[in-house]
Amino acid sequence: MSTPTHVPSGGADLETVARVTAGIRHNVEKVIEGKSDVVFSTLVVLLAEGHLLIEDVPGVGKTQLAKALARSIDCSVRRIQFTPDLLPSDVTGVAVFNQNTREFEFRPGGVFANIVVGDEINRASPKTQSALLECMEEQQVTVDNVTYQLESPFMVIATQNPIEMEGTYALPEAQRDRFMARVSVGYPPAAAEISMLASHTGANPLDDLEPVTDAAEIRKIIGIVKQVYVADAVRQYTVAIASATRVNGQLALGASPRATLHLLRAAKASAALQGRDYVLPDDVRALAVPVLAHRLLPSAAAAMNGLSVADILTGVVSGVPVPPSLPPSPR
Repeated sequence: MSTPTHVPSGGADLETVARVTAGIRHNVEKVIEGKSDVVFSTLVVLLAEGHLLIEDVPGVGKTQLAKALARSIDCSVRRIQFTPDLLPSDVTGVAVFNQNTREFEFRPGGVFANIVVGDEINRASPKTQSALLECMEEQQVTVDNVTYQLESPFMVIATQNPIEMEGTYALPEAQRDRFMARVSVGYPPAAAEISMLASHTGANPLDDLEPVTDAAEIRKIIGIVKQVYVADAVRQYTVAIASATRVNGQLALGASPRATLHLLRAAKASAALQGRDYVLPDDVRALAVPVLAHRLLPSAAAAMNGLSVADILTGVVSGVPVPPSLPPSPR
């Protein structure tokens, strides 16, 4: 059986990725200090054409992170505050009758932007939450049997508070499965929090952020990421991890095929951000928890024993044999 040839994407392309993403990371870290790993994960999702769920307690910078990324890219940005009275048409748009032309005109909703920041997504009703399903999966909106394409890049960054349950609606499995990754910002290190007190009390750093790139360049980088090489052994390893979650007795719901695809896409973006034009098994393993954990459900016994999905998934990943052969070096 012949081995597929590895065609390098080119050093110049990877230099473009490094230059642009370094500018974005520097910009975002002016606002979110001491969280370089979270910023890295956010960029991975952007370049992999996914959507990000930021889940954490109030006041740790979930919305600030989303806004900082949006302002770092010179493209359209819209923020939707999800509330119980928010309607699906507020998200997707609505056809309004024009008295002058005697025709219906489409007025775009908040989802018509390159970066859509959905604040407290679990406060909206399930009907309104479901308005995002088609947008996130197919990058289009259908209103009154007419389909409208959304511009590229298109990324939904949603935030939610996992602690406060009163007046909220938990995201259903179908909705969570459309988010490529879930991250938690967490509390900052003491040094970063002290620095924040010095830099944030006089003015809001968001006000001074200037775009460091534009939509056209992001589209170019996304194209570079798509060309990142993946060996057959790495593909098999990715599928093996997903398959192991489906047969594990501690999990009531395993990873979907969409989750497998998202994991590999994220691994390609991660490799490009690290200056490689090929994926290593380490890229897949490092992203397994942020990409898969929010899609899985623990069994009743596991939940009663206090086992978290992340802990179960870590055990599952450690039990999957790592491919002995690695992709050929591009050099």
